[in-house]
Amino acid sequence: MDKIPLNYEASEGDTNKQVTSTLPQEVVQCLENARFLHLATCTDNVPQVSLMNYTYLPSSPHSSAPVIVMTTNPASRKTTNIVANPNVSLLVHDWVSHRPHGRRPSGGSPEPAAPSSLASLLLNLNSSAMSSISATIGGAARLAPTGSGEEKFYVAQHLENNTFEDGSALFTPAAAQGEADASRFVAGEDVRVIIVDIKSVRISDFKGNVRDWDLVPTQAVNGTV
Repeated sequence: MDKIPLNYEASEGDTNKQVTSTLPQEVVQCLENARFLHLATCTDNVPQVSLMNYTYLPSSPHSSAPVIVMTTNPASRKTTNIVANPNVSLLVHDWVSHRPHGRRPSGGSPEPAAPSSLASLLLNLNSSAMSSISATIGGAARLAPTGSGEEKFYVAQHLENNTFEDGSALFTPAAAQGEADASRFVAGEDVRVIIVDIKSVRISDFKGNVRDWDLVPTQAVNGTV
């Protein structure tokens, strides 16, 4: 198997930066394919990373710009961090990964078993149906006002996006307590809605190439602001 040539670029500053009023299509595809993202928040120089399910909306009655919607416990650390510091970073990708056969993990553990047919299928999906980029998204996060029309709208969108065709929700945290309403994780009274207004995007591909975008209003791109 031929090795893929890598081209690692210096990425401390802006790399090949462009200005756009819409997200690059490959980022949209990545957001639509993936189910989870990593949300990074920070306060008092202490970072926090959380694995989150999310909903991407290109626009809504409450925003003409693209947003990412998540829900969280109001007593969570990420909620406290967002209130203190709304600047957040999101990492999303739709790669399916598994440890390749023949690679011995550190510590001298036994060699993994031969890859299953499912693992082979997922590996093939990486190079065909799915993209080969990761997107780091910078944005400003805010909490929707409790009980507002905005909160109700985003909760409905988020719940719909995270419910499968058979009516079962992605998460069922209440099942262990015998409760039937699996949507409580998304739409319960003890949930706050996080809305991230996207400000910038960095795309990294599997070869090490890096590209940057700033997301600005359409008028700014056209030079009328």
